[in-house]
Amino acid sequence: MKRTKRLSGLVFTALLLTITGHADGQGYPTKRIRFLVGYPPGGATDPIARAVGPKLTEAWGQPVVIEHRPGAATNIASELLARSAPDGYTLFLPTVANAINPTLYEKLSYDPMRDFAFVTNIAKVPGIVVAHPSLPVRDIRELVALAKARPGELSYASPGAGSTHHLVGELFKTATGVRIVHVPYKGAGPALIDTAAGNVELCFGALVSTLPHVRGGRLRALGVTSLKRVAAAPELASLDEQGVKGFETASWYGVVVPAGTPAEIVSKLHAEIVRGLTDSKLRRWMIDGGAEIVGDSPREFTAFFRSELVKWGNAVRASGARAE
Repeated sequence: MKRTKRLSGLVFTALLLTITGHADGQGYPTKRIRFLVGYPPGGATDPIARAVGPKLTEAWGQPVVIEHRPGAATNIASELLARSAPDGYTLFLPTVANAINPTLYEKLSYDPMRDFAFVTNIAKVPGIVVAHPSLPVRDIRELVALAKARPGELSYASPGAGSTHHLVGELFKTATGVRIVHVPYKGAGPALIDTAAGNVELCFGALVSTLPHVRGGRLRALGVTSLKRVAAAPELASLDEQGVKGFETASWYGVVVPAGTPAEIVSKLHAEIVRGLTDSKLRRWMIDGGAEIVGDSPREFTAFFRSELVKWGNAVRASGARAE
């Protein structure tokens, strides 16, 4: 009798696992997957999500639907991800904002280290330091020398207090010991326009949106914030190369799922996304846009995110910025 009950229990358990497909991920996916993006359509994150999603659809025959949930510097989408079922059917595209927000905001309704399971970092896009052509500097060494000779006289534009551009400036000040003044604007566009007009001397900008101003002669590029030169602008030396050793900042775009998602599903997602990143057209499109393709492991992405929390947390504290 006991043997019969035990066998019945095993049969029931096996049937349950077959129906749910959650235990080992072998049946995953069996329905559409939603891919949360914390910004409006048309931003830098949108094409990344729309490049990765179709690769998963091609591989698995299940639709991957991009769902934009903008607001509160990605916190709305982040909270939605944290509250979603850990079954692999809700993905989220985290960015550097997710490493900034835990320090920038006094309270968050989620904890990325507790509530996210990290799949892979898709790509990193370094920033660029630019100056108005009237400023008598042609590289980072000359900028540092001038800023130290004129402490507090030079200024840099950003899209606003607590933005990545602002915090890169704060990290630069800490790394070089210079005193430059932050001038916040309402958006990256106005910040770049005012720098190009000469109303502000400097800007720590995004590579893709800033390069056209450099190519057009409206701004002078002083260096990129990656450790190595980038394929999109190989003529530009990195800050590390110019003496600001170890200086590295970048926008980045990854994939996470809710914590508790079975490891087998995380592994399956990771393998398919990384396989998609080998597509030659996709790689060329990303590299031409200034991106460094990553495709790291879940463990490596987790460690990277933890280091980003420290880096950007220090920058937020140094800046004194707080989310309103």
